[in-house]
Amino acid sequence: MENVQNAIDKISEFQRFGSILGLERMTRLLDALGNPQDDLKVIHVAGTNGKGSVCRYIYSILESAGYKTGLYTSPFLEKFNERIEFDGRLISDRDLTFYTDRVLAAVDTITSKGEQSPTEFEVITAIALVYFKEMGCDYVVLEVGLGGRGDSTNVCKEPLMTVITSISMDHMDRLGNTIEEIAGDKAGIIKDRCPVIVGAKDIRALRVIEKTAAEHDSMIFETKNLPVTIKEESLHGSRFDVNIQGVQFDNVEISMVGRHQIENAVVAMCAVNVMEERGAISIKREALYSGLRAACQPGRFEVMSEPGETPVIIIDGAHNEDGARAFAETVNSHLSGKKILMITGMLEDKDVNSIISEFIKITKDFIVTEPESPRRLKAECLAEKLEAAGARCTALPKITSAYAMAESLNGAYDAVVYAGSLYLIGRIRSLLKK
Repeated sequence: MENVQNAIDKISEFQRFGSILGLERMTRLLDALGNPQDDLKVIHVAGTNGKGSVCRYIYSILESAGYKTGLYTSPFLEKFNERIEFDGRLISDRDLTFYTDRVLAAVDTITSKGEQSPTEFEVITAIALVYFKEMGCDYVVLEVGLGGRGDSTNVCKEPLMTVITSISMDHMDRLGNTIEEIAGDKAGIIKDRCPVIVGAKDIRALRVIEKTAAEHDSMIFETKNLPVTIKEESLHGSRFDVNIQGVQFDNVEISMVGRHQIENAVVAMCAVNVMEERGAISIKREALYSGLRAACQPGRFEVMSEPGETPVIIIDGAHNEDGARAFAETVNSHLSGKKILMITGMLEDKDVNSIISEFIKITKDFIVTEPESPRRLKAECLAEKLEAAGARCTALPKITSAYAMAESLNGAYDAVVYAGSLYLIGRIRSLLKK
């Protein structure tokens, strides 16, 4: 345990270089490591919301089919190792320590020549790519960290498949102030003659993605108009039918909750279907169904209470307007007429007012706290904004204090929901599990 914490501490030291988009540093680092990415079969996934869930669905399907699959996502909720998975397990402490040392040795080599140091995210991405190669992955599902074009994951020259999920306003300081600019950055992961699956609905984003795909001679498959028939929805998942390119899938079951998760599952199914059509994989229908059913994304509308238990306890990392809207719609769909308490905390660089406008549709009763991040929005400031929107608030900056108060009020509510920054949700998830 001590060794792995030393490794994580060493990685964290690279935070001082900030988050800088661009591939120059990453390219030099991977050159020093023998370019492991060139030996991997990659499914590359970008988007504003939904990319983590789509990655999880694809990963789970491939796992169910018996393929040795790697999954790289961010951020983690409770444990650093969550960012790197292989064959159904998180990277072990021993492997994380070993591959961290190997990558940091390469960093020392390039910085000793006077070259710029990689960033923290670049170091972690390099660790994942080296690990996946050494593990002999059949496939790697790679989630973009931020944007697309300049993200450190965008070093794979010939991915098997590119997936772009929803496009909405987020990270405007880095990606642009319009949907078109943000879509253009995310479309930067499209490669020559690599098929593109698109789950985005906004016509402005679609035009940009379609244009980029045409420039790369890449086939594009849009999922927004696929015929989906929803048969059942509950707090434990959904069941639906869908027709994908003439192939009918009936009674598909997923465990992730909400209409948006049905859409994410369809995006993943389309990606798998196209890869199968191209001869890249072979998936039996039973494996597809079992993989979709088994897929679970921690911290995304995750029901933490037992079935039938009161109050219902839900956590969700709804940290931008679209995520908050999907969360509000899902809560109100399944908990209509229920008395609900919400505990929230946000980062100050988010579109806080837009998120509030969605959260206030759920309840007027709030406990406001602060995520464990230097970018946290002060609880008093968030409480003032919520109260201006008509909410009743108690501000408790310490997460443990907010959690304790929510626990003490459990009997007064039908449901307790925790939503906002993933830095908050990860901490709450740990407390709830205890």
